[in-house]
Amino acid sequence: MNLQGIKERAGRMFTGTYHSIRTKLLTCFLVVTLIPLFSLGGLSYVQSAKVINTQFGKYGDNAVAQLEQQTSSALGRMKQTAETIYSYLLDPSHSGIGNGTPSTYGDIMEKNDFESLLKSLRTQLTAGIYIITSSGYYYGENNLDVNKLGNIPAWNARPKAYAGTYWLGFYPQDHSINNSGSDNLPVLGLAVPIHHPDKAQDGSVILIEENAEELLQSYAKFEADTHAHLLITAPDGTVVYETDAPYTPHGSDVAWTRTNTMVVAIVSCLLAFGIAYLFSSRFTSRIRTLKDSMQKVSFGKLDTRTPIDGRDELGSLDMSFNRMVTGVQTLIGEVEQSERLKKEAELRAFHYQINPHLLFNTLNSIQWKARLEGAEDIRQMLYHLTMVLEGNLDISQELVTLNRELRMIGHFLKIQEIRHGEVFRYELDCDEALLPYLIPRMTLQPLFENIFFHAFTDGQGEIHVKVEEDHDELVLTLRDNGAGIKEEKLARLFSPEMKRKGRGGLGVRNADQKFKLHFGPLYGLKVHSVKGEGTTITIRWPKREESFDDESREH
Repeated sequence: MNLQGIKERAGRMFTGTYHSIRTKLLTCFLVVTLIPLFSLGGLSYVQSAKVINTQFGKYGDNAVAQLEQQTSSALGRMKQTAETIYSYLLDPSHSGIGNGTPSTYGDIMEKNDFESLLKSLRTQLTAGIYIITSSGYYYGENNLDVNKLGNIPAWNARPKAYAGTYWLGFYPQDHSINNSGSDNLPVLGLAVPIHHPDKAQDGSVILIEENAEELLQSYAKFEADTHAHLLITAPDGTVVYETDAPYTPHGSDVAWTRTNTMVVAIVSCLLAFGIAYLFSSRFTSRIRTLKDSMQKVSFGKLDTRTPIDGRDELGSLDMSFNRMVTGVQTLIGEVEQSERLKKEAELRAFHYQINPHLLFNTLNSIQWKARLEGAEDIRQMLYHLTMVLEGNLDISQELVTLNRELRMIGHFLKIQEIRHGEVFRYELDCDEALLPYLIPRMTLQPLFENIFFHAFTDGQGEIHVKVEEDHDELVLTLRDNGAGIKEEKLARLFSPEMKRKGRGGLGVRNADQKFKLHFGPLYGLKVHSVKGEGTTITIRWPKREESFDDESREH
């Protein structure tokens, strides 16, 4: 792969073109892995730079370690001495040590005991131990001129309010009462403030000085042998010692610094952990949100949707989840609608249910009476009416063959022919191969009733029925040249608020509901009508053949 291709891929990665979780996780793992690796590698490189010159490096390391040991030993002794004095002063039993000159015999005895303690804390290297009170009075050897403490540079530079230890650095001990100034001893000083509002020593300062001749000689020897610039600082950043000669940095300099490798490793690991946590928390929060949404859906809250955040695999999962919930919600709505329509149909069938035996026996009696009286037209009408009612009142089958439904239409038309005469024309265009397919029972008769009761005047007009197949579906077209339907009524034809009027049967809407109830919401009736020009009704439903049991019941 050429350089240009690498640049393009890197650009897409950082600009967000790559949205897969795999790429993001790989990037995170690389970053988390490389941070400690580079940190420790860089630290190792810095440490290895110390051995560029083997002999010089070893000497320098050993010399620095020795100087560190000597310095730390001196600082530790002085700090321990200060802590012992501080603890003594805070003891409630030593209340006679005040902030000024002792005035009672008890205070003098307490002063003597305290100064005896100070003498016991002295070592061969101790140059002085004093407690300077805020009033200017001090405890310790009687060779201190408090007013000369201002000659110590670091003493004047002390902060107004500080706690803990304050290193005064190296300076000549020229604050004695009888100081000639010729043989001032170089010392290392430590100042410790006393903060205890309930004690009389509050505001006093513990001053400890230690002979620094040997330590300064070691510093000077190291500087002379290595031509080094030595800098020693306290933990608070105060400069304890620095070579007098000015320091000019050079590119070939070798620096010896006492560094804790474990601290660098811990900081690197914490940084890597922080980056990994921030990166992973984004994924876990998105997964947790999706889990909460799934739980809400399981409780029946189908209006729950998950926010889509990102175009990675989790984003695709969020979109799929939202589509699934939407589909389930739609499906449940369709099932509820179907159940409602089924209930309505059952209630309607129950409402219109009558005793067929009583009706048929009565009609047969009237038919025989008409034959005896010679009223052949009446007998014919009663015969065809009986056949129509026999098909309509047989509720044992909801789906009947198209052949049976068309036969019922034939009997209905015979009744209209006897009633109005041969004033209308009826045409049927249907292949015999389509007659065995099933259709909801009593769905065509209400449509023909509407034609004779609302579209035709005195039964005059033309009716054309065409049945054809369209792949796996049947299409029935019912066309008449009657009065047509008004536009506003046509718009409300399938509305639930549309009421049935007159003798129009169950009407267009009820027929449409039957097809939807049996075959689904995609099927049913479509009505096209122009006022004064006629009406065309198109019915579409899937092909379904009757079973053997249905055929046996029909015959």
